[in-house]
Amino acid sequence: MTTTSAKQGEKANQAGVVSAPRHSSSRTTWFPFILIAPSLIVIALVVIYPVLYSIYVSFTPFHLLRPEQTFVFTTEKMWNNYIKLWNDDVFWKSLRNTVIFLAVTVNVSYLVALALSQLLARVSRGQSVMRTLLMVPMMFAPVLVGFQFAWFFNATVGLVNNALFSLGLMQEPKAWLVDQPTGMIAIMLATIWMNIPMLTIILLAGTLSLPQETFEAARVDGASAWQRFKHITMPLIKPFTLIALTVLSLDIARAYDVVRIMTGGGPAHRTEMIWTYTGRLAIRNSQFGLASAMSMVAVVLGVFFTLYLFRQLIKSRVVY
Repeated sequence: MTTTSAKQGEKANQAGVVSAPRHSSSRTTWFPFILIAPSLIVIALVVIYPVLYSIYVSFTPFHLLRPEQTFVFTTEKMWNNYIKLWNDDVFWKSLRNTVIFLAVTVNVSYLVALALSQLLARVSRGQSVMRTLLMVPMMFAPVLVGFQFAWFFNATVGLVNNALFSLGLMQEPKAWLVDQPTGMIAIMLATIWMNIPMLTIILLAGTLSLPQETFEAARVDGASAWQRFKHITMPLIKPFTLIALTVLSLDIARAYDVVRIMTGGGPAHRTEMIWTYTGRLAIRNSQFGLASAMSMVAVVLGVFFTLYLFRQLIKSRVVY
């Protein structure tokens, strides 16, 4: 009897051990999806559906003032918006201005932020105060930055003109935001001033995380400060650099507020960007189909640029 009960208990234990993982495995499979389901629903409603609808609208002649018009998809008609953009001189001008704007602002911001991060990394006293002061530009909304720099470069009451008058460097007021290329330069300065803190913080974090043993060994071998920076610091902070440039490029590519407030893309489309021209077509002219097509072009260019930076980031992985 005792042997039989022991065998039955052993079989029951074995059955319990086998059945528990089945229940646990089923629960483990579905439980994570249940937790993220609300987030997935929100993302689908806020991101995926608008993107898909924008793609659809980009192939239609949708006009806000004529929403009742019907459209029949044909191979010839569905590409009309993209053909119009191809033949639109203003679109090519805005694309050229956007590329120049991104190239200058990203590179200048990176160089200034790199210099500031290296200086801050070598400060022994008052570093916390300097970091706090560095964060000040990030506290301003892009709208406020646009108004601030629009006042700086105002032709009549602007700070720049008044300062130049006081120093005797100017005899007549200059319309900085109207003339070319000073209008584009003013927008670039505002964007650079606004984005330098974020870039500096990322590069500073990367610099402070570097192993000091490598620098000490280089000092012992007689390497100069420039050699240590060129051959040690720059290669080791490359992953941080690529992350910062990716974030900065995507952030600057959405700098609609500053451009819209300072110049509005004018005069005569001299400072027109893709995003200001898209807003002009959609909001002022109610041509949502054409504006959606332009947005899709900008999205595709942004995706390719981001993929390129991420590929470079993967290649630059450093194991300490």
